[in-house]
Amino acid sequence: MKILIVEDEEELLNSIVSYLQGENYLCETAKDFHTARQLMESFNYDCILLDVTLPGGNGLALLQQLKAEQKTDGVIIISARDSINDRIRGLDLGADDYLVKPFHLSELNARITAIIRRRRFEGHNILVYHELTIDLSARTVAVANKMIDLTRKEYDLLLYLAYNKNRVLSKNAIAEHLSGSESDGFDSFDFIYTHMKNLKRKLMKATNREFIKSLYGMGYKFEV
Repeated sequence: MKILIVEDEEELLNSIVSYLQGENYLCETAKDFHTARQLMESFNYDCILLDVTLPGGNGLALLQQLKAEQKTDGVIIISARDSINDRIRGLDLGADDYLVKPFHLSELNARITAIIRRRRFEGHNILVYHELTIDLSARTVAVANKMIDLTRKEYDLLLYLAYNKNRVLSKNAIAEHLSGSESDGFDSFDFIYTHMKNLKRKLMKATNREFIKSLYGMGYKFEV
């Protein structure tokens, strides 16, 4: 899962990044209005953590732009402002949640998880595809209560495919999801082939079912 953290306080930003990376999120950062706008225009995120007061502009203007473009990224406003009017304004503009500084990182993580579950998987915590079960809270994958040992990238890839089930995903889209803005500098998609090959092998061994179909010249599809 890919998170954009828009925050200009260096210490807080580093703390959030360190914690969320420990929770297996892919984190990208922006410390000012202009950088955040470029990233939000160019890439999609599972959740955006958005400070209101930024060098170069106001975070709420970024939120308005995001909603005007009808993008589906989840948004949590993180702000030192604790007035009810500020909370109402942020939520009225389309934010999913509003968290006042200072906050516990474990609470932030819980709110991110809830937003992703609600936005991507209709509020479900357990996803079942035939004999395959994905537990979003525990971040585990199992068949008949037997865990499948997946790497972080393989789990993220499976979740992305499951969210887009029965849709063809291009290699470009998968590269962006797994690596964010770094994908622009890749000369090839060999890393995708490697992750996809290993994930398909593990799923086939556990289920004897070909969940992931390779479509030549097009991409991949999680077929259920």
